[in-house]
Amino acid sequence: MKRRIKSGLKYIPLCLAGLFFLVPFIWLISTSLKSSDQIFSYPPKWIPKPAKFSNYREAFEAIPYLKYILNTMKTTSLAVLGNVLSAPMIGYAFGKLKWPGRDKVFMLVVATMMLPFTVTMIPLYSLFSKLGWINTYIPLVLPDFLGTAYFIFLMRQFYRNLPDEFMEAARIDGASELWVYARIALPLEKPAIVTVALFSFVWSWTDFMGPLIYLTKSTKWTISLGLSQFTNTYGVDWALLMAASAIAILPMIILFFFLQNYFVEGSMSSGVKG
Repeated sequence: MKRRIKSGLKYIPLCLAGLFFLVPFIWLISTSLKSSDQIFSYPPKWIPKPAKFSNYREAFEAIPYLKYILNTMKTTSLAVLGNVLSAPMIGYAFGKLKWPGRDKVFMLVVATMMLPFTVTMIPLYSLFSKLGWINTYIPLVLPDFLGTAYFIFLMRQFYRNLPDEFMEAARIDGASELWVYARIALPLEKPAIVTVALFSFVWSWTDFMGPLIYLTKSTKWTISLGLSQFTNTYGVDWALLMAASAIAILPMIILFFFLQNYFVEGSMSSGVKG
């Protein structure tokens, strides 16, 4: 009984921390069900009375919501595909292949993670503008097919934890490097690939600055830009904005709950702490 009590006490701080991180989400749902006069009432009301579920219907009618969702699904699916194809292959080259200057090139790749987007924003816009790619989804997804520095680092750390004996045995038997990668290394990195896909999905789905810079026509906007339409000259329609935001984050919540085991396993196997 004492051991059970001690084990239970360990979960109390975790539950409190989890509740702390849930507060913004609970407030989001609460605000999405309030009327305008209840949003700024004092003291704040966590449970709206009455709950105004019509806010969700009005949010769909206020903007072309489904159109923005479909646009976001296009860019997100392509971004995930690009990272899943490029990051494992590049990470394998840095983690398991020996070639001159490998570590120096890897440090250069990692160094790009320290450059803020504001530094590369204007040069990238100028480049894509000269190529005629403004108002297309190419600038949003092409960099993912060329490799993202963080995902390359993640996959490289994962490969370094794999024993070399499996691959050396295949090479001795005459297998090509591509065969070794596809048949041995790739199946063993499933948790890490799911981690890359999950992070890539979240980053692309919530990206605001990229679509803001490269997409000029409202018919091509993603959901992040679409939500900005609830802000006008006279203020912000908070109830509809919260309702639309609650629906927008629903796919990420569902995805995380289904893939959280792979996410934890991939993060631990890659050697990334925290």
